[in-house]
Amino acid sequence: MFDTVIRGAQIVDGNGAAPFSGDIAIQDGLIQAVGTVAGRGREEIQADGAVATPGWVDVHTHYDGQVSWDDTLDPSFSHGVTSVVMGNCGVGFAPAPPGGEQRLIELMEGVEDIPGTALYEGIEWGRWETFPEYLDYIASRQYTLDVGTQVPHSALRNYVMGDRALRHENATADDLRSMALIVQQAVEAGALGFSTSRTVGHRSVLGETIPGTFAERDELMALANAMKAAGRGVFQAVPAGVVGDLAGPEHQTTEEEVALFVDIAKASGCPVTFTLAQNFNRPDQWRACLDLVATASGQGLNVVPQIATRPIGFVTSLKSYHMFQRRRTYLELAALSFEDRLAAMRKPEVKAKILSDEDIKPDLSGSMENIYGLLGMAAASMFPLEVPMNYEPEASGNLGALAAKAGQAIDSFVYDFLLGNNGNNFAISLGANFVEGNFNVISEMIEHPNTTIGLSDAGAHVNLIFDAVGPTYQLMHWVRDRSRGPRLPIELIVAKQTARNADLFGLSDRGRIRPGQRADLNVIDLEHLSLGALQVTHDLPAGGGRILQSASGYLNTFVAGVKTRERDQDTGARPGRLIRG
Repeated sequence: MFDTVIRGAQIVDGNGAAPFSGDIAIQDGLIQAVGTVAGRGREEIQADGAVATPGWVDVHTHYDGQVSWDDTLDPSFSHGVTSVVMGNCGVGFAPAPPGGEQRLIELMEGVEDIPGTALYEGIEWGRWETFPEYLDYIASRQYTLDVGTQVPHSALRNYVMGDRALRHENATADDLRSMALIVQQAVEAGALGFSTSRTVGHRSVLGETIPGTFAERDELMALANAMKAAGRGVFQAVPAGVVGDLAGPEHQTTEEEVALFVDIAKASGCPVTFTLAQNFNRPDQWRACLDLVATASGQGLNVVPQIATRPIGFVTSLKSYHMFQRRRTYLELAALSFEDRLAAMRKPEVKAKILSDEDIKPDLSGSMENIYGLLGMAAASMFPLEVPMNYEPEASGNLGALAAKAGQAIDSFVYDFLLGNNGNNFAISLGANFVEGNFNVISEMIEHPNTTIGLSDAGAHVNLIFDAVGPTYQLMHWVRDRSRGPRLPIELIVAKQTARNADLFGLSDRGRIRPGQRADLNVIDLEHLSLGALQVTHDLPAGGGRILQSASGYLNTFVAGVKTRERDQDTGARPGRLIRG
């Protein structure tokens, strides 16, 4: 008798094959049979045509601190993710010099917009120093899903070079030997790879570009070759120029960066994966990068762009970031309860003062609070977020068009909009990948044979971006609902969120529905799959807030054969463990 049999599912196996009807038998954490299963299960699940997929594998997350205080790991858990890779973008918390947590927090808070107070209070500082010790710490804990991690360049440089890393000094020969040894030992202990960021847009909360941004070619080669010596490991990077000139002039074009990544893959034999998006300054840059990748692939090199399945958008609301948050009069109200602040802002005289006020700059130049200026500049092009959400909206529905129709100035209209619905309204600025005002570029990126789906940033940008819901959204939009262009086959979307990502990181035991694989599975009611309204919850350590969006339609999620979710509810099971490479 099997532990569990799922009967009558539409199976999308992760290999890219067309869906087929069948059963799935689970025993001892593994898939034992797929197709027509004659034997019975201790638990029988009647799928009744619901879609069965491998559990989602999310390779771009930032749970590096959250794993210390939280065993649920939302927002990923609520959206069918069963394996995550963290330690991306060159920031993380190991290796950690004793007493050196403040610098690591400043880097993470600035780059990934995770409240520093939550990181100070929530992380069990002192439980590790070296990267192998950090892995052992994670291994001592249990989660709803499996967690793997990478060695972050900024933390590594900081550990070895100290203040010289912050000054962006070139690494000495001794520095290179020390860093390479740490990377090799970390990968041998189970780290899945190494990550770096090379964009000037990634800054600490103090406004400083993070260590590693300007690292020389020899340094990157030495660290990649350290993974080669360890026999495995992925090189992950955020290239210069990928978001255009949003944060200022870059030191290299993205094409030059990709050429460097190709050389790293060629010299080290390591898979290389990097962030790729369309930007407004050079809107065709992404195509040139994909051409370089295609040439490298023809040479047998594994260079994989991570792409997003929707525009990278910034959201605004009164409960998160907004264009008025640094106005002098608003700051005088900021300490009030939300209800009292809302009541005050409804007074005509308060509105008039806020609209006419000057902005007061935050004390920390790298704080995400500085986003108020960008939100103001983008106000007219932002779109209301309503339920059900229109993820590929027409320009006629943006706040600028709605303000013109109402005969209001844009700042006055946005003010009223944010106060509407008892202060619960959200709007979004659709940035990268939305240059033409549609998703055609995204469709082309998804369909490109060398790309994979990443960039959820789950665990990060907690008050600005909510792309961690991507696995749910992309089934809804790309497979079921898209109306402004062709939809995409479910087998393509599933493959790029499961097997493609598992293969990239050498996780050969997961990502497919076939006998012998881990029973990491989702059973999904695709017809009724939906996303809820955005909500700001204050459940981070020290009362920190974050934006969450619920999903409805996940009938079951399994991790290693253990049911972790049933009808969108947490079962309480915690089968998730550390993934060691």
